[in-house]
Amino acid sequence: MAFRQNTLPSKERLAHPFTWGDAFVLLLMAVLLYGGVRLAFDSPPIIQGPSISLEPAALPWYTLLSVGRMLAAYILSLLFTLTYGRVAAYHRRAESILMPLLDVLQSVPILSFLPIVLLGLSAFLPQRVAAELAAIVLIFTSQVWNMTFSWYQSLTTIPKELREAGSIFQLNTWLRFKYLEVPFAMIGLIWNSVMSWAGGWFFLMAAEYFTVGSKDFRLPGLGAYLQEAANQGDHRAIALGLAALIFTIVALDQFVWRPLLAWSDRFKMATVDSDQPPTSWFYDLIDASRLFLSVKALWGGISERFDHWSIQRAPTQAGWSKSSPRRNWKLALFFALLAGIVVVGGARALHMLISVPRAQWGQVVIGVLATFLRVNVALAIALLWTIPVGVAIGTNRRVAVILQPIVQVTAAVPATAIFPVILIFFINMTGGLNMAAVFLMLLGTQWYLLFNVIAGASAIPQDLKYTAALLQLSRWQTWRTLILPALFPFIITGAITATGGAWNASIVAEYVHFSGQTYFTTGIGSLISQATAHGDYPLLLAATLSMILTVVLINRLLWRPLYRLAEEKYRME
Repeated sequence: MAFRQNTLPSKERLAHPFTWGDAFVLLLMAVLLYGGVRLAFDSPPIIQGPSISLEPAALPWYTLLSVGRMLAAYILSLLFTLTYGRVAAYHRRAESILMPLLDVLQSVPILSFLPIVLLGLSAFLPQRVAAELAAIVLIFTSQVWNMTFSWYQSLTTIPKELREAGSIFQLNTWLRFKYLEVPFAMIGLIWNSVMSWAGGWFFLMAAEYFTVGSKDFRLPGLGAYLQEAANQGDHRAIALGLAALIFTIVALDQFVWRPLLAWSDRFKMATVDSDQPPTSWFYDLIDASRLFLSVKALWGGISERFDHWSIQRAPTQAGWSKSSPRRNWKLALFFALLAGIVVVGGARALHMLISVPRAQWGQVVIGVLATFLRVNVALAIALLWTIPVGVAIGTNRRVAVILQPIVQVTAAVPATAIFPVILIFFINMTGGLNMAAVFLMLLGTQWYLLFNVIAGASAIPQDLKYTAALLQLSRWQTWRTLILPALFPFIITGAITATGGAWNASIVAEYVHFSGQTYFTTGIGSLISQATAHGDYPLLLAATLSMILTVVLINRLLWRPLYRLAEEKYRME
């Protein structure tokens, strides 16, 4: 087994970074944003929100509400990931639409889209229902993209010998999914699930505490508790809220993520067992219990019956290749109707964009360039420290025992909750808000890279490590020939989601309310926040679409070629 390193990726696949699918998807997104803006005009002029109690007795209930919203968003994210990523990986025609759409969706600035979603839903739904749905959607969009990219990357880099084994045994779709695809992707999926929950905590305060003028969309929850405590300057409540948040994160680490990571070690591709496998006291406790063994036996019987049923119902497959779905008149009719909606809606969206003054368009261009520089600085800093630290955690069990809990807790603490403290430090310095903005972007995005690097380092087969040791390779030679090639697909996956997260974080990093004053710096995130605060919906649409288009261009010109390089050149074989 080794890392396949061919000459270069197929030129045919890299020759067309832009397709008609990209244009259609971008236009569709413009129409959806325009529709939300139009609905926002019809929302009630005044919306009363609930009062947020800062009493310690309210914390357990608020914590339960927040965890429930996070869980609902995660279940939705997992279902989306498994379905969307698999279709994109195995159907060429669908891939030409789904992957551009995924690029666009993960580049949508969540916090600029939230007011559109909230105000649009409140136009025809009860206020509480609209706020709950919008909060779950916001958390979903902060969790799902890195999981989907990880799943897609795993499916497109399954080693050739495993594909051939699946073809020889003629596994049908279900059996291939259960016994090959999910096990191969399991380590990356679990680590990205950890990151997804961390990303969800990051946006929890925004999801539960949102107001637009006289419209109050606050929801009772841990995020709203922390935001209300910060607004009132109640240091005792802030400390209690952070303590409850950290306790919840540690409990999830000990009772959910650490057991899952210990269990997932069995799926590592290796002919030799790891000398330092991950451990979990809770997993060992459950694994040895009679109740668990009984449930495991019962589940195994049900699983076997379902496998037998699927073999009878679904045909076996001797081949393995990307397919193109058959032409269907119903599908053609659907796309025709969708195209009509896109054309009409696109024309109206264009009319709204034309109403934006030329001076504001100049501000949009300057803002995009300023935020682009901050995003690149944050990404460079993140790469410098996440690769060595991630490799240390993923390959050295002693280091992992110490650093892994610290990293998981630190990653899950919302940077927005501690940003006022950061701002106090930077605000009186020359260019302080610029540095504070970069720092907040870094806090919100570096974890995407770190967890992907940890997943990649954890998945390096033990026999390859032994081979490198037997060859007496130097530290640099080991990194150059083994570690960096193994990490390359994971670094690209992490970088894509990290840059998307950095662009999103710019909305809260470049425009800040603090101690009764508003601080802002030049940037597209600042412009989006100002447009939201003033209800300037044409400018909000223009700035949001400009950010989306910029991120898509970066993905097409930089990340997509690197993604294909990872798929074609650095694959386990």
